[in-house]
Amino acid sequence: MENSQFYYVHDPMCSWCWAHRPQWDQFKKALESRNIPVEYVVGGLAPDSDKPMPEEQKETVSGYWRKIEALLGTPFNHDFWNSATPRRSTYPACRAVIAAKSQQAEEKMIHALQEAYYLRALNPSDVSTHELLAAELGLDVSKFSNELASNELEAEFNRQLRFAHSMPISGFPSMVLKHNDQWHSIVLDYKDYSGALAQVEEILS
Repeated sequence: MENSQFYYVHDPMCSWCWAHRPQWDQFKKALESRNIPVEYVVGGLAPDSDKPMPEEQKETVSGYWRKIEALLGTPFNHDFWNSATPRRSTYPACRAVIAAKSQQAEEKMIHALQEAYYLRALNPSDVSTHELLAAELGLDVSKFSNELASNELEAEFNRQLRFAHSMPISGFPSMVLKHNDQWHSIVLDYKDYSGALAQVEEILS
């Protein structure tokens, strides 16, 4: 729709983004059916780190998984906490999403990263995981790997971080509609997207 742009601010390693995915998938289709363009923006939860996640932090994050599972029935493979070496480092996964976008596979990579992390117990902080997923998605892995390490991608990543934090958001995921140069924070419900759609339609009217 002319003069409208919808932004979904996320992090591929955000467990609440994974929890919201079923409603978001439906909501995104509703937006696109109304000709409202949708753009993903990575927010970057945690910077680069090679340090294993401390035990206390592992318990905190795994606790989020259990909470989400109990509240929403979202599936998680808890074997991850025993089979992988978790790191509190989400920037690499964000970069993988941007690298995939140049091959028209941004959303596919987001989904692949989420499923690798939450269902397959693969480490989404590892470049080797990103390259595996790129291959599984049928991407040009050499191009993908080169872009991951490029200055151009790093510049785009930092632009998205700045953009995300300039918007009226309070965490990830967040949804923002820009309409007629006005910014609107859109309500987010993990069980029913209809309230968000009603809010968007009211703004557009």
